Amino acid sequence: MITLDDVRKWDEHDELKEYKQEFFLKDATIYMDGNSLGLLSRRSEAALHQSLDDWREHGIEGWTQAAEPWYYMSEKLGQMTAPLLGASPDQVINTGSITTNLHQLLATFYTPEKGRTKIIGDELNFPSDIYALKSQMALHHLDPDEHFIPIESSDGYTLKEEDIIAHMKEDVALLLLPSVLYRSGQLLDMKILTKEAHKHGILVLFDLAHSIGAVPHQLDEWEVDFAVWCTYKYLNSGPGGTGGLYVNRRHLGTHPGLAGWFSSDKEKQFDMNHELTPSSNAGAFQIGTPHILSSAPLLGSLEMFLEAGIGNIRKKSLQLTQLFMDLIHQELEDFGFNIRNPLENERRGGHVCLVHEEAARICKALKSEGVVPDYRSPNVIRLAPVAFYTSYEDVYEVVRILKEIVQEEKHKSFKNERDIIA
Repeated sequence: MITLDDVRKWDEHDELKEYKQEFFLKDATIYMDGNSLGLLSRRSEAALHQSLDDWREHGIEGWTQAAEPWYYMSEKLGQMTAPLLGASPDQVINTGSITTNLHQLLATFYTPEKGRTKIIGDELNFPSDIYALKSQMALHHLDPDEHFIPIESSDGYTLKEEDIIAHMKEDVALLLLPSVLYRSGQLLDMKILTKEAHKHGILVLFDLAHSIGAVPHQLDEWEVDFAVWCTYKYLNSGPGGTGGLYVNRRHLGTHPGLAGWFSSDKEKQFDMNHELTPSSNAGAFQIGTPHILSSAPLLGSLEMFLEAGIGNIRKKSLQLTQLFMDLIHQELEDFGFNIRNPLENERRGGHVCLVHEEAARICKALKSEGVVPDYRSPNVIRLAPVAFYTSYEDVYEVVRILKEIVQEEKHKSFKNERDIIA
């Protein structure tokens, strides 16, 4: 039996507890939606203000004279992100958005030839990835119904690695999968999937949107070919924050499929030559001018990740999600809730997937009680206790409020349908 005294003792010994003061948290509100949009930190706010001050002070000279020169900011952020990925800095760049980066990598490295044209994906992936994949196939005049292999889920929430591996054949060009499934929070075994794909000559591209900042990666060690991610979830860069991409060193030097101004070697960029000399590092896969004001907040946020260490963040994240699951079993078993994320630490990302037939109205009731969850159609309540700003008592309180809502049927006053943004 887990008690309030228990969780308060855990909070006393939490090595990351001081970071909660770094974030702007509303009074009487418990934020459980950091896997959709992370909160603003004081350091991110300061970094953004610094770039604004540099703009005011230096004008165009800010590209080289700013406190953090804008011309090199994307590379600096790549260097700061690399430890979260288990990657060397030259393979990482902060640029674009997750979907434009996906388009860039597909346009560059998906080169279907006779006999090897197919892409393995999955039926549970976030729609944006599938839109990009299908549109790139269309540009090659390929029918996705014939050349896209969507791995089916046996339960509607998770995937089996053995099912994915079974479809790896010599006609497959590329594997595109999420590291963590956005609904269920399942963490796929990226290491074994990469190893098996490479046995068949298949390139491997992971979408790290729901793992970066919550789960350690070893992309170099696993020999992953490519990865893309957004930064506004666990990395707390702000709405629409600039994304990132990883290209394994063995692919560096490939001419970008979508070449642009900032694909250039920085020493030659302002020669204004109409023949592109691409950067020798991951910067070659940039396209347009960096979005400075959407990148600057990461300077402050990533500083905290480097201080705390992704291993410590993962340790607390697992403890928080385990506490959630234990309390759900303890308090909510009689109210129609089911946990659909994997229970094992090595298979679970950073959020809990709680399923209920009245999930939409329960989420609305939670918000009315000061808890910010996330709803995903058709029946998923996602609860993301972010290590930096969630306490163990916060988790205890959320479950207490959930129990009160269903016991007193407070959710019945809301419609069981999603809002425009869910």
